[in-house]
This record gives sequence, C-alpha cells and structure tokens, in this order.
Amino acid sequence: MLVRHKQLLGVLGGILLAAGLPVSAKAANAAAPGAVNYIEGQVSLNGNELTSKSIGSAEVGRNQVIETGQGKAEILLTPGVLLRLGDHSAVRMVSPELIDTQVELTKGRALVEVTQLFKNNRIMVQDNGSATTLEKDGIYGFNADQPRVRVFDGKAKVVSDDTSVELKKGKELNLNGPLKAEKFDRKAVEKVDPLYQWSNLRSEYLAEASANAAQVVVMNRGWYGPGWYWDPYGSMYSFLPGAGVLYSPFGYGYYSPFGSPYGYGYGYGYGGLRGYYGRGRSYGRPVIVGQRPITGISPGMSTGRQSQGGNRGRFLGGMRSSGGTRSGAGGRHR
Repeated sequence: MLVRHKQLLGVLGGILLAAGLPVSAKAANAAAPGAVNYIEGQVSLNGNELTSKSIGSAEVGRNQVIETGQGKAEILLTPGVLLRLGDHSAVRMVSPELIDTQVELTKGRALVEVTQLFKNNRIMVQDNGSATTLEKDGIYGFNADQPRVRVFDGKAKVVSDDTSVELKKGKELNLNGPLKAEKFDRKAVEKVDPLYQWSNLRSEYLAEASANAAQVVVMNRGWYGPGWYWDPYGSMYSFLPGAGVLYSPFGYGYYSPFGSPYGYGYGYGYGGLRGYYGRGRSYGRPVIVGQRPITGISPGMSTGRQSQGGNRGRFLGGMRSSGGTRSGAGGRHR
C-alpha cells in the first residue's frame, strides 16, 4: 500500500508539473552529513523526540546523538552514503565534515549503505574502540552490543590499537576477540536480519524517489551535479548520480536527469527524457518544458509510449506503462 501511495503521489506531481503549476523543492546538495531522512517509531535527537515533520530539517550535529527506542532511523552521510539505525540503537556524530565524516555507534546496531563513494570522501564508523573506514561501495553492518563488523558487500579497513585488518565481502570481525577476519553466511543473515531487510526496502523507496527528484530537477532546471535532491512527493532526499543509472548495492537504480539508458523518462506527460530510436535500446536527453509528451520507456505509472525498437525494461517490480512495456522506477536490477 505504501508503494502504491508513493506512485500515486508521483503521478499527482507529474500532473502539476505538466499543468505548469509550481512544485516546491529543496535546494540540491542542501542535505549535510547528519540530515535525518526517515524515522519510524520512537526516535530522539539529543533527548528530544523527532516526528515525521522533522524529516528533511533535523540534523545530527557534531557530538549530538540520535537514538531509537522501538523504532528505526535513516541518516544521510555524504552524497550516496547513508546510515540506518535499528531498534534500541544510538549513534553519535563525531565529525559531520563532508571530506571527513565520522560517527560512533554507542549501542545497538547500524547498517551503512554506500552507493557511491567519492574520491575525497572519508567515511569512518567507530565501535567499541575500533575505527572502520569504508573503502568501496557496498553494505556494512555494525553491532555495538555484541561488537562486530560485517561486510555484506564492499571493502573496509578496521583499526584497533595498533592492529589493522582488511575486511572484504562476506567477512566479519569480532571486536572483542583477536582481530581476525572470518567468513559468515551472508545469504543466511540477509534472509533473517530485520535491519538488513528494512534497509533493502528503504533502498527501493529511495530509488523510486530518485525518479521523482530527477523529474523536479529537469522541470526546474535545478541541476548542480551528483548529490542529495529532495523528492517533494515522497518527502525525502534521494541520490541523483552524475549521469545514467547507478545501482545501489541492494540492486536498485538511482536515476540521473541526464543520459539515462533505455529511455527512462523523468516526467509524467511533459518534461523528463525523450527517447531516441536505437537498436533495441532507446536513449534519452532532457526536454524543455512545453515540448511534446515524452516517449520511451517511462518509470512506474508513466503515460509515456514505448519508443520504436526500444528495449524491454530490465527491472522487476515496476508497473506497466500505456505502451505495454514493463519498467519500474526504483525497480530492482537483474
């Protein structure tokens, strides 16, 4: 029901855009490390309860603590990187600097999703006296109650005292014992871990939101390069890459307003991308407001048509557009 609700909001926003009515949007890259992007249940910042109205405005500042009771929270770090807290967990913002973002997990569990790690960004998670630097795109799990670092995907470097250990995909490290990387059953954990499953779902919603945010960017010509952009329909920030489609480590597509393959359109009627005819694929470019409706494979509940010779959408979970082609804003890549 929540997914359907978000899709209907996207269609409504598209109608407003097509009619030339104003749609409010927050400035690109306005979300600094520590911005609260989603909460669920009991969540507090420095002891003050957060509500749904706090999303997009509340920030975890230096030395401030965000804590969950029976609830969960999603916090943005650098563009393309975010942290999610499970139930009864807390994290302190050590450094909110863009080139040196550090947090400390003081209790409970956290998961960090890295869709894109830029060259000059350093992401570090402190836990039980250790410091873990995330070195590649991937999914990383942290546990302060049973001190442990897990790499579901990616690569990390863990430093404790004078010892340094490299962790790769499918490896974990017990921070209470001798620092030795050990293999864990990644697939088995993914099936039963509620924080991992919730993060997977949130990643899908963020990918859907990126299509909405890209639509707003095209209509308002508010492109400032890759970063966090506000989706006014889903009321959250999402990541827009520099060009094309960038897949999250969970397998969902984040959409740029420019150069997306397979003719995905970021608009519902006007604006967005217009598909070009190609050999089995339809490529797109931005369309100025007031031009004809988009063609090409359009995400979600789009009214766009399939371009001639266009490729069948390579996504799961999408809805069928009027051209009979399956696509999916935020659909999972296979």
